[in-house]
Amino acid sequence: MTMLNDTSSVLSLLATRKSASAKAMGEPGPTPEQLQTILSCAVRVPDHGKLTPWRFILFEGDARARFGKEMRQRWSELNPAHGDDTLGFVERLFLRAPAVLAVISRAAPHPKIPEWEQTLSSAAVCQNILLAATALGIGCQWNTDWVAYDEGMAKVMGLSPTEKVAGFIYLGTSSVPLEDRPRPDPAALLTRWGA
Repeated sequence: MTMLNDTSSVLSLLATRKSASAKAMGEPGPTPEQLQTILSCAVRVPDHGKLTPWRFILFEGDARARFGKEMRQRWSELNPAHGDDTLGFVERLFLRAPAVLAVISRAAPHPKIPEWEQTLSSAAVCQNILLAATALGIGCQWNTDWVAYDEGMAKVMGLSPTEKVAGFIYLGTSSVPLEDRPRPDPAALLTRWGA
C-alpha cells in the first residue's frame, strides 16, 4: 500500500498527494508562520506578464461564523422552502476547518496576455497551496461550492465585478486516516501526435 502524502522528496509528494476531507477537519489549523510559508509558495506559479491575477481572502476565527450567517441568509433568499436543517448546514460550511483560504482570480482582458492564461495561473496558485500545506503536514482540500458562483456572496466578500473565486482551500488537521481513491492510468490518456 502506498504511503499517502510522502514528503521524503518533491517527486514522492507529487506522486502520493491526497486531499483531506473538509468534513473531517479539526484543530489545529496553520500557524501564522505556516500560512506565510504556504502563501509564499502559492505565488511561485507561472504568471505570464507578471500580472499577479489573483489575491487571497482568509476566513479564520469568528470571521468563519460571521460569514456563515451571511451564507445562511443568502441561501434562504435563494431557497425559501429550505428549513432549519439545511440552513444550519450552510451556515456551518466554513466552520468545518480552522481556516479557509479563498483564492480570488483577477483575470481580466489584457492587450497581450490572454484571460484564460490568467485564470490558469489562479488554478496553479490553488494547487501550490495544496502542495505547500501538505508538505507542512496540514490537511487541505480545494472546494468551490455554490458560494463561489453566487453574485450575492461575491458582494459580501467584496469582490469586484471582474473577480471570481478560483477556490476555497480548507486548512486544518484531518480527524480520520486518509484513504486513496482510484487514479487514471496516465498511459491511457496519452496520445502521440502524428503517430
